[in-house]
Amino acid sequence: MNWQQLVDNRQRFFWVLQVSGWVGYALLNYIGSKVFEMRDIYIFVIILNAYAGCLMTIPLRYLYRKVWNAGPWVLITFVFTSSYITGTLWSVLQKFNLWEIYRHGFRPDEWFYYFQQGLDSVYIILCWSGLYFGIKYYQLLQSERQKSLKAMNMAHEAQLKMLRYQLNPHFLFNTLNAISTLILIEENKNANQMVSKLSDFLRYTLNTDPIKKVPLEKELYVLKLYLEIEEVRFEDRLTVNVEISDSAKEAMVPSMILQPIIENSIKYAIANTISGGTIEIKAQIFANELLLEVGDNGPGAEIEDGQLAKISGVGIANTKDRLKTLYENNYSFVLSNNEPSGLKVNIRIPYEKNYKKAILNE
Repeated sequence: MNWQQLVDNRQRFFWVLQVSGWVGYALLNYIGSKVFEMRDIYIFVIILNAYAGCLMTIPLRYLYRKVWNAGPWVLITFVFTSSYITGTLWSVLQKFNLWEIYRHGFRPDEWFYYFQQGLDSVYIILCWSGLYFGIKYYQLLQSERQKSLKAMNMAHEAQLKMLRYQLNPHFLFNTLNAISTLILIEENKNANQMVSKLSDFLRYTLNTDPIKKVPLEKELYVLKLYLEIEEVRFEDRLTVNVEISDSAKEAMVPSMILQPIIENSIKYAIANTISGGTIEIKAQIFANELLLEVGDNGPGAEIEDGQLAKISGVGIANTKDRLKTLYENNYSFVLSNNEPSGLKVNIRIPYEKNYKKAILNE
């Protein structure tokens, strides 16, 4: 059992601290007795005093539970009163143990002696009470922090899933529309190819958790499925060039992060041009970061401060939102004009290696 599991189990955590604390108290008193050269029999007094303190503070735990939700002044008054009563009674018991065991003899005619130096015992009980409330508040804060983190993670997951799945209907509509057109013009072979590749593509997207990251090599596989569907639509009007370094293939990326960008290029650079066009996909590792680049040679767009002046559709916006949610400020997403024409998208994210593959290759 690790420390966090022990802290989370409040019942066990209390008993561990309770016993450890009073054992420590007994050890300190034993060391003090050696300094003042007390007789060996004094060790029994120390053990009985620590045992009595341990037993007498247990009821305080249940009393403090009862008043936990009381107002601050009520709680403070109750703690001081309970600590004073418990400390005084413990002081009397300590004096009784001292005279019965160490100096032999009960002294009823000097009853006031049993209440002498009682403030020392009250102070120790107050320290015990302070530690109890301090630890309880710490556990409460940790519990609330865990709940807050869990709620935040659930919100992020819901947001990511919404952004990811928002892209699929857009792509699906275009593909089904293309299949319908192929059927109308009786190009059944091409239509069948598109249905088959669409099936593989959708199977991948449905089986892949949008929250988890995938190796870039796997992302390229699904991009190939997507581009093969588009190649059936555009035939020789679509050319794709891919330049991916071997180290970049092992990098972990958000699933389906490039597909909406490429779909955007096809929509505005390829579909609107009679002669078609070229899409270039590049990836490399530099300074422990993954650099992704998607460019086309279409008509381009108006760029202002690295962003589109006029944003239409959900692809670009959703990709930026996903990167923001996953990496906060540790990423960049920049659009620029390509040379000699077209649009270029550059993405920079932290390099996270696919360690599972690295382990298998060892």
